[in-house]
Amino acid sequence: MSIHIKAALGEIAPLVLMPGDPLRAKFIAENWLSDLKLVSSTRNVYFYTGTYKGKTISIGASGMGCPSIGIYSYELFQFYNVDTIVRIGTAGAYDESLNLMDLVLVEQACSESSFANAAFQYEESHMTPSLSVCNTIKSVAQKKEQKLISGNVHSSDVFYRKDPGTPSFAINHNCLAVEMEAFSLFANARFLNKQAATLLTISDVIPLGTEISPDQREKALVPMIELALESAIELV
Repeated sequence: MSIHIKAALGEIAPLVLMPGDPLRAKFIAENWLSDLKLVSSTRNVYFYTGTYKGKTISIGASGMGCPSIGIYSYELFQFYNVDTIVRIGTAGAYDESLNLMDLVLVEQACSESSFANAAFQYEESHMTPSLSVCNTIKSVAQKKEQKLISGNVHSSDVFYRKDPGTPSFAINHNCLAVEMEAFSLFANARFLNKQAATLLTISDVIPLGTEISPDQREKALVPMIELALESAIELV
């Protein structure tokens, strides 16, 4: 079975919401799920299963970067019969028209990463999410009258770089913002014929040097969490 996730078969639901931070997974599970069970804590990467409005879902952490989410999402898809993973995370805006706490639904994850080529010999520099999952998220956002921006993001392998401005790769691919995981999640879903999407909260606007403070962060992520949960119950 799985090397990095120690849940028993059947303990993880067919739909998983996946933040990067294990403590954020814990926070979401403890505050929104009922009948909660911690099903894996290997390497302190927590996976929980419970119910939200009567529907069973799981929440588990991905860690940071394409290799980390690449491992966890592959094992969930391949060994736990997971059908759908929705990454819920934060992103830094390249585009000054984006504001702190805006929600972005990823249309394409563009990356210089070698992940997709090394794993599956995919040569494209972009990976796409599942249209049906994205359409469900858009529909739920519309019902909630919740602003949702769709666009390309840069899935970068580096957090710190010599030149801190927007890299030419992101400009050439019309990327609104930068994160670090969606590209490999989408590549795994494509290879294994599964479904995936990525929903992001803008935590900083890079050209302006503005960012959500640590005190604001927990509250700032609530709209994204609740949109993901409401979408999840439409998908299961």
